Amino acid sequence: MLKLLVPILLVAGAYGCGQPTYVPNARVVNGENARPYSWPWQVSLQYQKDGAFHHTCGGSLIAPNWVLTAGHCISSSRTYQVVVGEYDRSEEEGAEQRIPVNAGDIFVHPRWNNFCVACGNDVALIKLSRNAELNDKVKLGCLAPAGEILANEYPCYISGWGRLATNGALPNILQQALLAVVDHAHCTQRDWWGSTIKDTMICAGGDIKAGCNGDSGGPLNCQAADGRWHIHGIASFVSSLGCNALKKPTVFTRVSAFNSWVEETIANN
Repeated sequence: MLKLLVPILLVAGAYGCGQPTYVPNARVVNGENARPYSWPWQVSLQYQKDGAFHHTCGGSLIAPNWVLTAGHCISSSRTYQVVVGEYDRSEEEGAEQRIPVNAGDIFVHPRWNNFCVACGNDVALIKLSRNAELNDKVKLGCLAPAGEILANEYPCYISGWGRLATNGALPNILQQALLAVVDHAHCTQRDWWGSTIKDTMICAGGDIKAGCNGDSGGPLNCQAADGRWHIHGIASFVSSLGCNALKKPTVFTRVSAFNSWVEETIANN
């Protein structure tokens, strides 16, 4: 285990993680434009179609050449690139770095099942074809500590370019919303998500506060006592009733359940 921890620990030691130069807004409740570059590990995962690249999912830069995202964001038939330093997708603002992804450098969790998102293991790693250049607008995210479980109503933020409402438009500007954690005991109640929720998932938000299509793969950012932001969740799925269904909070892959897989995959590749 010590050997597997070395790559992540060396990266964190050399570059730091979870410390934005531009401090996030802390007052947002129902979703709003994020402060520019306040989530500097946020990436846009894009696929190629008709000669152009299109946003499909979010992700988190966790090492200079590694991105954490959701398994359901990946299709073996697509060609991808990752954009770091993105904020307004409609503008070239100068901070963007567009980095190609080689087909053989995408690693989906071996127990992920495309036909059963509720079965869990909705996590993937993308090795970039070159290192991202780290600066004040592009930084690394910290993985949540292995096994850590957040308390009910712990305040976290979802960030991404997901739809602003069910069947709505994709925004150009990076959005964020404050989502309180819904603990396992509450989220598994029969009139909430029930048995759909596994121990390797984390629920957050609900009702008017939720993720939506396009946020998939992006982070659930939660601030630790030392001030660093940790990635506790990977946006996985919302209710078939819509993105803002009552008692159906957004469901995330719980990052702290997959630290060993992340570390092993990076160490072996």
